[in-house]
Amino acid sequence: MKEILNVKIIYHSYHHVVKAELKRRGFPKDVARKIGEEHHKIIQRAKDIGNSRLLSSYIMGSYFIAMNRSTGKPPKENYEIFRDGLYASKLFHKVMGDAESYLDSKKMAGRLQWSKESHEHIYENDWVVDILPGNDEYDLGYDYHECGICKLCQDEGCPHLAAYLCQMDYVLADIMHMKLVRTKTIAEGAGYCDFRYSKYK
Repeated sequence: MKEILNVKIIYHSYHHVVKAELKRRGFPKDVARKIGEEHHKIIQRAKDIGNSRLLSSYIMGSYFIAMNRSTGKPPKENYEIFRDGLYASKLFHKVMGDAESYLDSKKMAGRLQWSKESHEHIYENDWVVDILPGNDEYDLGYDYHECGICKLCQDEGCPHLAAYLCQMDYVLADIMHMKLVRTKTIAEGAGYCDFRYSKYK
């Protein structure tokens, strides 16, 4: 895929928080450089997903793959570095927003249109999703039938890394002050991922 402006912005936002966390943990400075170089290679190979709503997740996947090829640490530790960096970044928290914004009912029309378009499979590596309006059990639900991160990890020969990125969904929900309930994921062999989001009580 092409390193368009949006891709570069998302990459730099992740790279900024990870570099800070690497520094806190005493990693050599050249580790961040290696991650950047490896990420550039991955993006050059990655299949395009256009202006997907989940472009940031796709880049999170490519960045995590680059980390695992560059830090010399196992996936669990790389996940912890990434997670702790996101939690520590006030700017990232501000960009993510909160539950009120994310669950705003005015966004439902756009989400339903996104769901419809996703089933057209315009981009091979994009997500395919059904949207579930809130009910007595949750405020917003997603059933993902195809996952771009799983596809990217498969393309890069590291399908086992996708499960670590699944755990990041809980981190992002927590940063936005939401509860995520999920019973299965494609990365773990299920037919789909069932995301159910609720505001913290």
